[in-house]
Amino acid sequence: MTRTAAWVVTLLVGAGPAILADLLTGTVPGWLPPAQVGVLIGVVLAGVRWPALRPLAPFAVVMAALLVLLVLVPRVDLSWPALQRLLGGSVLDARMQAEQTGKLIVTAAMLGLLRLLGYHRHDFFLAVGNLRAPIRLERWSGFRRPDPWWKFGLIWGTGIAVALAVGVALSGPPTAGLGNAAGLLPSILLYAAINALTEELTYRAPMLATLEPVVGDRAAVRLAAVFFGLAHYFGTPGGLIGAGLSIFMGMILGKAMVETRGLFWAWWIHFLADVVIFTFIGLDLSG
Repeated sequence: MTRTAAWVVTLLVGAGPAILADLLTGTVPGWLPPAQVGVLIGVVLAGVRWPALRPLAPFAVVMAALLVLLVLVPRVDLSWPALQRLLGGSVLDARMQAEQTGKLIVTAAMLGLLRLLGYHRHDFFLAVGNLRAPIRLERWSGFRRPDPWWKFGLIWGTGIAVALAVGVALSGPPTAGLGNAAGLLPSILLYAAINALTEELTYRAPMLATLEPVVGDRAAVRLAAVFFGLAHYFGTPGGLIGAGLSIFMGMILGKAMVETRGLFWAWWIHFLADVVIFTFIGLDLSG
């Protein structure tokens, strides 16, 4: 019952309803985020009466906080020209500085909330982790050997980044040549590192920390992957294909966290993918 409830809540408060509305009407209603927060508040209140829902209260609290932060923080003007000039003043700085500053604020708030709820940093994977931990074999993954995570992380991290680069290039070549990326490289690396860190600590670690003790690590990884992947329907890569690929990547990143009990390999694989994405964004802005 609790595991089923976790799936229902995750699907209701994730990007699924927004995707459905976008496909059916071409727009996302403004009342949807408040309604999703209402669902999460309802889970907390219902847990007082129904024991099956009670263990989901911490999950509902952190997800409600996340949804509120994702609405409120972007409304604040975080574009700081002086900081952009300090970072290099590139077109990518002008595009990404405010967005990444906002993500850092959301991440700090989420980590603070987890501490207030009694979770310790190792509970939400704020540690390097065991870089040599063996990967757990699972039928969905096709992994046939318990390779150590350092080997898997290096090979698959590179492979995912290369496949992503090919896919993005085929979907629409950048408007500027690759030579333009050299001048943007410091900004590309900085924003890729920040984005990978904040997304792991915002979208994945809080879900895993609050769900793993309740539904088990495998189910928690799947739930976090679906939530993370569906959110990319509106991101880069986007659409249904982008969401599907992001769900698969979310499974890999979640496995990395729970199996190494740390952040490094999830961050590294995510970082390499973001380097590709931000390179293409920077080239399009330079064109």
